[in-house]
Amino acid sequence: MNNIIRIGALAGAIVAGSTHAASPSQMIGINVVLNQDATPQLLADIGSFGKVRAVMEAIDALTIQARSSDLAAIQALPYVAGANPDQSRSGRPIDTVAVSDFANGRSTWNLDAANVTDVGVGRTEGLDGTGVYVAVLDTGLVGNWRRYFPQERIASRYGAAFGGGGGNVGTVSTQPDKWGRDQDSHGTHVTSTILGYSLGGGSVNGVAPMATVIPVKTLGQNGSGWSSVIARGITYVADLKAGPLADSPVVINMSLGGGVLDAVEKAALDYAIDKGVIIVASAGNSGTRGMGYPGAYAPVLSVAATGWTGEWSGGPGWWFNRDVPDPTDIRDNFIANFSSRQKAGQDLDVAAPGSAVVGPYEVNSGQLSYYFLSGTSMASPHVAGIAALMLQKNPEMTQAQVEAILEASAIPLPAGSRSVTSPSGTVSTVSWGADATGAGIVTADRALSMTP
Repeated sequence: MNNIIRIGALAGAIVAGSTHAASPSQMIGINVVLNQDATPQLLADIGSFGKVRAVMEAIDALTIQARSSDLAAIQALPYVAGANPDQSRSGRPIDTVAVSDFANGRSTWNLDAANVTDVGVGRTEGLDGTGVYVAVLDTGLVGNWRRYFPQERIASRYGAAFGGGGGNVGTVSTQPDKWGRDQDSHGTHVTSTILGYSLGGGSVNGVAPMATVIPVKTLGQNGSGWSSVIARGITYVADLKAGPLADSPVVINMSLGGGVLDAVEKAALDYAIDKGVIIVASAGNSGTRGMGYPGAYAPVLSVAATGWTGEWSGGPGWWFNRDVPDPTDIRDNFIANFSSRQKAGQDLDVAAPGSAVVGPYEVNSGQLSYYFLSGTSMASPHVAGIAALMLQKNPEMTQAQVEAILEASAIPLPAGSRSVTSPSGTVSTVSWGADATGAGIVTADRALSMTP
């Protein structure tokens, strides 16, 4: 099929939203952060409001199924630091376009734009992510993931799946091995940007092709989930960093989000950063409506989506046979219309390729297929991969140091407009303001040159 566009029913990698308003008597999942340990006496006391479903001792948090009318009373308890209804989270691309030309190409436009590779040359950076773990908190991997990725690049023994959350139950459960049976493909496509992938008997490069990916399924088979489940995934990775991976750099990529920062999710993010994990997240696909969380939370490294003015021109193989000019010229780049703009109280850090990125994406389970996806979900793994390269060079860097270098080395992209070609060949004008770009466009060469 030839460049068939399918517009998604959801608004992309970040769907702004939270639990719907509930009637006072409705039972809902409530996430609670405590200001002390969860003692048996405390659990019995808060349990008078409902059923405690899960306790997260590492971050002094719990989930409880209670009436929505009891939320204010729970928030007022002296041992409660924060409480809110479980928040919806989603990871979806803006649109998908079937790839029609599978000719071998080791460099793709997005990797060229990030200065990781160059058309006709291959990799242009000496670092490849060796020794670094990148946890992809997403939908997991499709069942035939070994046909896309080398088995040794996926940390199967650390793969995990968490489910439940939200709704009328609130339980967060562990689901062994489900991480490798995804039906959505979103996590597989995100992983392909970090590692690269097998295509038509050849291979396509990745940002950090020798990194090791930890697949952590925190979104359901429809690409959506709950912040309580995301928090469990974050703390799981943080505990790996504090335990068996204590001597290895660890990055988390979250191409997902929602409209409200959850108290338990925030506690989990702070906990992971304190353990030495580097956290990268998509900015969201809500355009001028603002960013999603956790990306908008200041300590998290958030990523907006750029496109290339040369996309959709030069024939069906444009995505691998067109050279993105070097040195990087901001006139060749634009901010996608869907990419979330920074609002008051939000923090947008950098931008990276997120328009028309090719990778494995199965619309029929078990059938190899590759699609162009667009969304800040596709931008985030570029930065997570570059962070992995930086940590390979200097494994001791902290979240704040990685973010500072990426922002300082970014190429500023002022407010502007560009003429952009669509898949159908029509040309339109894309415009953005100063609130859309953060510090600017991230490139691997500039970031690594500033990495001590």
